[in-house]
Amino acid sequence: MKARIILSAIAVLCLGFVASAQEVKIGYTNVEYIMSLMPEMEQIDADITDYGSQLDQQIQTKTRDFQQQVQSYQQSMNSMTDQARGEKEQQLTKMQQDIQKFQQDVQASYQRKLQELLEPVQTKVYNAINAVAAENNYTHILADSAGQAPILLYTKDDDPFTDLVLAKLGVTPPAGN
Repeated sequence: MKARIILSAIAVLCLGFVASAQEVKIGYTNVEYIMSLMPEMEQIDADITDYGSQLDQQIQTKTRDFQQQVQSYQQSMNSMTDQARGEKEQQLTKMQQDIQKFQQDVQASYQRKLQELLEPVQTKVYNAINAVAAENNYTHILADSAGQAPILLYTKDDDPFTDLVLAKLGVTPPAGN
């Protein structure tokens, strides 16, 4: 009798797992692809290119000033006292270090600006992904690519999830994709 109860409990448990497994609906998408098709990306590309050009201009100006200082030093170093030469060399070394730090700061500033520009588009795409998943009863959505190798091992080629998200955003994919 106990064996029957245990077997019945195991059968009910197994049926529960099978029933819940049938409710799983997994989709996959490529967020980078979706974002690349967003109309806002053209303006973001233009803005970040312009910002990068401004930063490059500042670096070039500082580098040019430094090179002029070095040339001036090289031309007059033979007529300088040892003390004046040492002070000028320290000044040039500090300028060079300042330029290197400025280049690092520029790189960090560029990354912050890019993230600031991309954040509204990312939010819009993720909101669309969540809405499409809910509307189409998906239980899991996997990213086709996370900037590295795909994390998806198998899926049907005809999964329309990415196209549904693009439609939700009002974006038409190019022909052939």
